[in-house]
Order: sequence, then structure tokens, then C-alpha cells
Amino acid sequence: MTELLAPAGTRKSSQKPPRSRAREFVLQGLYQYLVSGSDAASIDAFTRDLQGFGKADAPLYDALLHGCIQMHAELDALIAPLLDRPWAQISPIEHGCMWLGAYELAHCPDVPWRVALDESIELAKDFGGADGYKYVNAVLSGVAEKTRAAEIAAGRSPAK
Repeated sequence: MTELLAPAGTRKSSQKPPRSRAREFVLQGLYQYLVSGSDAASIDAFTRDLQGFGKADAPLYDALLHGCIQMHAELDALIAPLLDRPWAQISPIEHGCMWLGAYELAHCPDVPWRVALDESIELAKDFGGADGYKYVNAVLSGVAEKTRAAEIAAGRSPAK
């Protein structure tokens, strides 16, 4: 029996852990927010009705979706100095991936910095443009340096 793969060669959604699934739904909600300007409550209600939501980590979804929307201006301010182009030239998918990663890096110290980075990059690979994930990676690496410098330095230190 062959395993079905997502377009970028990653696991299909049904094989992802609940936390990864939650991040997928958060990205869908952030896309809606960025494109339509819908309010968080409407986005939340719509997303919870999507197929597969029951297998997602709902508390993580709540924290990330509402946190990103409530703190979008702060997240943009954290990310903007690392951009090489105006926000208008950033796709909503990549913008949402950056918000998600930046939020986890800045506000979720229980999530290791590499996990926050990797999850956002994987979302950009799965849902974004061909090389958008590279841009997301570069920007979020800069955010990680700003928000998790001690954690990154500890990981780079030689073991004793």
C-alpha cells in the first residue's frame, strides 16, 4: 500500500499530529482574516465546521488564532524590519505563516524555537508559493534571533 503525500511531499493532513493540524486551521483562519477582514469570532465559527477540525488540538488553535489576530500589529512590527519588500508584496499565506511563527516565538516559550520555525516553514511549503517557504524561513530565523537568542545560543553551545 502506498502512502499518500501532500503536494510538497509531506504527510497528508490525516496523518499529522493534533498540534500540526491546529496550525493548519489557524493558517486558514489567518488567510481569511488577511483577505476578507472577517472578525475572529466569524472565522473561528467557520473554521470549527471544517472537516477534520475535531482531530486538531482545539486549545492550541484558540490560543494561536486569537493571539495572532489580537496582536497582529505587534507581530507586523516585529517582522517588518526583516522584510526586503512592502507588506503588499507578501502573499497572505506567507504573511499568515510569519504571524503564526512570530507569535509562537514571542509568546509561547513552551514551544521550542525550532518547532515554531519548522511548523511555519512546513505550512508555507504546503500552502504557499513555490519558494515562499524560503522567505518565511529567512524572516522567522531573524525573529527567532530577536525573541529566543538565549535558547538559540544554548543550542549552539558545545556540550560539556
